Parts: sequence; C-alpha cells; structure tokens
Amino acid sequence: TKVTILPRGRALGYTMVLPMEDRYSVTRNQLLDQIAYALGGRAAEEIVFHDPTTGASNDFEKATKIARQMVTLYGFSSSVGVVSYGGGGEVFIGRDMAQAREYSDEVAHQIDVEIRKILDNAHDEAYRALNTNRKVLDAMAKELMEKETLNPDDIKRIFKAVKKVPKRKLWLSKTSRPVSRKGPIPIPAKGSTTAKVAAKKRADAKATKEAAKKSASKKLTAKKPVPKKPAPKKPAPKKPAAKKPARAVKKK
Repeated sequence: TKVTILPRGRALGYTMVLPMEDRYSVTRNQLLDQIAYALGGRAAEEIVFHDPTTGASNDFEKATKIARQMVTLYGFSSSVGVVSYGGGGEVFIGRDMAQAREYSDEVAHQIDVEIRKILDNAHDEAYRALNTNRKVLDAMAKELMEKETLNPDDIKRIFKAVKKVPKRKLWLSKTSRPVSRKGPIPIPAKGSTTAKVAAKKRADAKATKEAAKKSASKKLTAKKPVPKKPAPKKPAPKKPAAKKPARAVKKK
C-alpha cells in the first residue's frame, strides 16, 4: 500500500493498494470493505471539516458500481434474491446506460433501494471507524504533509494504534434458513509439512504433464528416417585387348 498527496493527472492524490495474494473470487464482506474504503474520504471530510468537497466523486462511482454488482450479479441481497439482472443496460442506480429492461419498474425500484441501503451502511461504517480512530487519522495526515508520500512501512507503523471496529452480523440470504455452526475443513498453513507435501505433489504432477506433452510433440515433429541409397556398383574391370598376331615377312 502506498499513499501520496502528490497530484497525478486529475487526482490531487491517491492510494495504491496492491493485493497480498492472488484471488479468484471475492466474498461479500470483502466487497463491503471495498465500498467502506471508497467512502472513507468523504467520511473523513465530514468528521474533520464538517464541509465536504467534490473530490470524492470518483470514489462514489466506484462504490456504487460495486454495490450494483452485489445486488444484480452476485445475489448478495436477501430481498432481491439470487437473480442476475446484469444484462441489457438496466436503468437503476450505478448504470451509465439506459436501455430496455426485462423486468418491472417495481423490481428496478427494489434494486435501487438495496443499492442505497448498502451504500448508506458502508458510509456509516467508514464514519464510525474513522471517528473511533481520529488520532490515527490525524497522525497520517500530519506525516503526509511532511513527507507527501507514505510507504508500506510508514503506514504499518501508524496503523499499530488502530482500534478495530466490531465485526458485521452474520448474513444469510434468507433469515428462515438454519445457521450452520460447523466451519470449513482446516487448510494447511503455508510452510507446514502438509502444505509442502501438497505443493510438491502439485509441482510433480505439473512437471509430469508438461514432460508428456513435450514428448508427444517431439514424436509428431520427428522426421522419418531417410532410407540409405544403395552404394553404386563398381564398374567391372576391362579385359585387356587381345594382341594381334604379327605378320610373317617373306624373304626374297
């Protein structure tokens, strides 16, 4: 993570967050964290200055887009349900196009209400977290004014004093469904013997597969052996020409 107040393009500053690990999917709580994170700038302006600016407009756009996807694509709304409304350029909050839709005005209104609810809750979360950690917020602002850019080590040092906010309530797509208290199976920690053995097996299987693929490719591209041409026959040795008998000379 890197934070700077140096202008870049149209932005007066920015925060760069690099993922700690590759993710193939994102949980509902992680998306809510992203929305609260995006609304943190506006919440900080409200807490400190009591007079917010227009600088958070791009943050609102990102937050609204995530909230819209949660409701219309990912089934993260208990009232809308696990239905995909992502096609056709819908005309509810978070869309930048207006086209014909395949559902009623009532459903569109319900989607708008859910998006608004997600954004309002995330805004409240951001406000509470920053208000609880006002000293940390001021410490970061002070160091940014002095250094202009904070690296990961600076941020980690400042965040040691952060007070964590309470966890969100358990979410279910339907409140009538029973809550399972049995957790997932244990996952081997990185560096453990079990994890190393599993990683070695995956690596060996991958190497075997690649070797088999290369072998098959070589067989296909290998040239057929060219048959050797028979050696040319040596010409038979010429027989010596027969000598003509000498003519007898008559004596006079």
